[in-house]
Amino acid sequence: MLTLKDTVSALTDHQITPPDLPISSVVIDSRQAAEGSLFAALPGEQVNGHDYVQAAFDQGANFAFIDQEMPGSFQTIDLRKGHTIPDEISLSTPICLRVENSLSALQSLAAYWRKKHAVRTIGITGSVGKTTTKELTAELLSQKYSVLKNPGNLNNEIGLPLTLLKLKPEHEYAVLEMGFYIPGEIQDLCDIALPDVGVVTNIGTVHAERAGSKEMIAQGKAELVQSLPPSPEGIAILNMDDPWVRWMFDKTQAQIFSYGISEKADLTASEIKTHGLDGISCTINFQGEPHHIHSPLLGRFSVYTILRAVMVALVEGVDWKRIEVGLAAAQVDLRMRQIKLPNGVTILDDTYNASPASTNAALELLKQLNGRRVAILGDMLELGPYEEEGHQSVGSLSASAADVLVLVGQNSKITAEAAINNGFSKDQLLWFPNSQQAARPAADIIRKGDVVLIKGSNSMRMDRIKSAIEEMV
Repeated sequence: MLTLKDTVSALTDHQITPPDLPISSVVIDSRQAAEGSLFAALPGEQVNGHDYVQAAFDQGANFAFIDQEMPGSFQTIDLRKGHTIPDEISLSTPICLRVENSLSALQSLAAYWRKKHAVRTIGITGSVGKTTTKELTAELLSQKYSVLKNPGNLNNEIGLPLTLLKLKPEHEYAVLEMGFYIPGEIQDLCDIALPDVGVVTNIGTVHAERAGSKEMIAQGKAELVQSLPPSPEGIAILNMDDPWVRWMFDKTQAQIFSYGISEKADLTASEIKTHGLDGISCTINFQGEPHHIHSPLLGRFSVYTILRAVMVALVEGVDWKRIEVGLAAAQVDLRMRQIKLPNGVTILDDTYNASPASTNAALELLKQLNGRRVAILGDMLELGPYEEEGHQSVGSLSASAADVLVLVGQNSKITAEAAINNGFSKDQLLWFPNSQQAARPAADIIRKGDVVLIKGSNSMRMDRIKSAIEEMV
């Protein structure tokens, strides 16, 4: 278990003498603090964690990282450079640990804790499919090993360190999703996590508004494979079908395994069949041997998620029997959730986020389903120079995938125009400036037996529409 001695050692060159105090968990939300926790007080744009130090202590936390002067009479140990740390620290808690920067201290502690564990680490990045790939990869590895993974999408400079600080001696693998906004961020995450295996899903236009271009996004994602150890310890698992990912083949010293539909890949999929809301089946080919599999993942695009997870499992020594069992039984945390309502309406709830690639994949699934197909789509944000192109592509596909279109947001006017230009009836198209105004009218048009896809960028709050439809039943 992590202790106060570990924390001081991670942040300074100082070794405190026993007795020591255990740290039961590390949190950034005072409401999650429990007996023995360390609370990292992080200054934020809206909320300053330093305002909640006392609340964390009241919840049972024993320690808090602080980087600001605190009012009151908190017992404080100053871990900043130039300050003397006593050899024997009073064990009366709670204790504030003064650091130069609370976030940097959290990251340094996570990096220290990662190095203390002989765990093999899988890093996963890409524009679309990271979370589902992480979930399915962890599921397959769990058929044989003890696995830690990021909960939810805690994949950034805060979430990844918090995940690593949950490492225990029994863990053999850590499966970590790595998010990206601007170049340099994934390298920082790799410096903390020290990945042995790197998986890249694809390169799309998500976050292009911040990163600038697909080329810059590819360079940022490539930081994962560049950070891997040389072959044979380091392994890069790369998408043969994505030209920007193929560009990364020359950017790593790790051993490369490729996957894709292309016959040139090391791991390929053929005979792909989608079964509507019952999942997907295909034949996976590896080293001349075919394996027929079925998975509950939805849509043809999910074959890539399957290939990525299977490739990781194979190179890490999971046998085919375990892989097939894991694929068939996997209850992965899918972003798209099926909600069946009492009146026969099926909602495909994909309200978490949206990009052109993921939205078009969802529309391809909708296109295959029986019943009146209703697509309720919100703006896709942070596309930068790809904003118009992305919304046009969604509008073009919507024309053939949906019977009714409900569009939300200013950018979705581009989607509407593209749909109409591709033959979609104006009479079956509704547009609203925001989800709040769209919620009730969208719910009113839903009929018994409809299949309803709801998708948009997270800040568009498309969940309001989902709730309105559920309430109408």
